[in-house]
Amino acid sequence: MTSVQERRGLSLALLGVLGFSFSLPWTVWALESFAPVLTATGRAVIAASLAIVVLLARRVPWPQRHQVKPLLYTMTGAVFGWPILIALALERTTAAHAAVIAAVMPLVTAVIAVLRTHERVSRQFWLAAACGTAALVVFALLRGGGEGGSLTADALIAGAVVASSWCYVEGATLTKEMPGWQVISWVVVFALPITLPVSVILAATGGVTTPVTLPAWFGMIMLGVVSLYLAFFAWYRGLSLAGVARGAQTQQLQAPLTLVWSALLLGETITIPTMVTALVVVACVAWAVRVRAPTTAPPEE
Repeated sequence: MTSVQERRGLSLALLGVLGFSFSLPWTVWALESFAPVLTATGRAVIAASLAIVVLLARRVPWPQRHQVKPLLYTMTGAVFGWPILIALALERTTAAHAAVIAAVMPLVTAVIAVLRTHERVSRQFWLAAACGTAALVVFALLRGGGEGGSLTADALIAGAVVASSWCYVEGATLTKEMPGWQVISWVVVFALPITLPVSVILAATGGVTTPVTLPAWFGMIMLGVVSLYLAFFAWYRGLSLAGVARGAQTQQLQAPLTLVWSALLLGETITIPTMVTALVVVACVAWAVRVRAPTTAPPEE
């Protein structure tokens, strides 16, 4: 692997993380006019509309039978688990608070990958995982009943993190057989028979508060176009070029970036405990990634 190729891969992975980092503020905007479940199904319909055009234009063949199950697993977390749970959480807490809890996502993803693949890792990896988890538990207990947080919201965020991490691991296994952009394209297309009728029913039965605000429209569209679709193009391609172990390190920047957007776009106050906890979690994630044995990168697209 050349240094130029690796730098390009890291740049693309970081571009994907940048797209992901706006997800929480965009969800807050979408919730101004759309019900939590509709923010999930609606964004998936938007992403599927783009995916159908791309798949047809590239004449991509239908997935093989053995690829359907991991695609469905990925769909469950990416289309339904994370979007619905995080939207419900953001009705009860701030984007900044959610970003801190969700900062452990790269670590949870690594743990699930280790358990699923039976990868042998050092004791330092598990120590780093324990430290990051402990920091979040303390933060949740101290802030759960105070401004910006609730234990219910924290539980919803934790569920969203597990769902997202699980679907990421399942999706990553498929990138060894098909390009990442095809993985996310098939994921949202497979979900369309559910997301389209549910979106129509919700929109017709009070799932939309009228008049729909401009921020709500913008948030919904960007969630579908960027967070659930185009960001995965850059993310998976970056992992392909830089390698999974190295490329995934860029995800450590997602929480700090989300805190910045929460302050700039939503006017949320970032407290010292929030920032300190985020930095501690990011440090634990960096520690875990550093001591974890490198994994095999997926083939280039």
